[in-house]
Amino acid sequence: MADTFSFDVVSDFDRQELVNTLDQVRRDVGQRYDLKDSKTEIELEELSLTITTASDMTLDAVVDVLRQKATKRNLSLKIFDFQSPEPVGGNRVQQLVKLRKGLSQELAKQLSKTLRDQLKKITVSIQGDSLRITGKSKDDLQQAIQLLKGQDLEVPLQFENYR
Repeated sequence: MADTFSFDVVSDFDRQELVNTLDQVRRDVGQRYDLKDSKTEIELEELSLTITTASDMTLDAVVDVLRQKATKRNLSLKIFDFQSPEPVGGNRVQQLVKLRKGLSQELAKQLSKTLRDQLKKITVSIQGDSLRITGKSKDDLQQAIQLLKGQDLEVPLQFENYR
C-alpha cells in the first residue's frame, strides 16, 4: 500500500466538446428565424473564439445560444472570457471570446497558500499550469478537494491523477 497519495489540480476543457458545441450553435443560428439572415460567423482558434454578426442584438442572442449549448454539453461557462464587442465594417459587430486553459502563476500561488494555511498535513507544489497536492491520508486529500470546490474562482478546476 502506498505511503503517500496525490492528485493534480488542473484547469482544462474538452476541445472536442467545444467543437461539437460550436457546431450546434451554428446549426441553431442557421435555423432560428430571427438569426437566419444575420450572416453570423463563429471561428475557433487555438485559445479563442471570434463571433461576427449583424448587430449587438443578434450578438447577444448568439452568445445566449452558445451558453445554453455549452451548459448542455457539460462545458463550464468559466472557460469563456468574453471581451467587449467591436464594430467592424459594414454595420457588423465582432466579439472576441478568449478560452481559459491552465492555472495562471498568480492563481496557483493563491490556491497553494490557501491550502497550506487551511490544511497542515498536505504539501502543495506548482507544476507549470497545474498543482500537485500530496498527503499521507486520503481524507486529507478529500478535504483539499472540498476546500478547492468551495472557492469561487474565475476558472473551472478539475482533479486528475488521483493516486
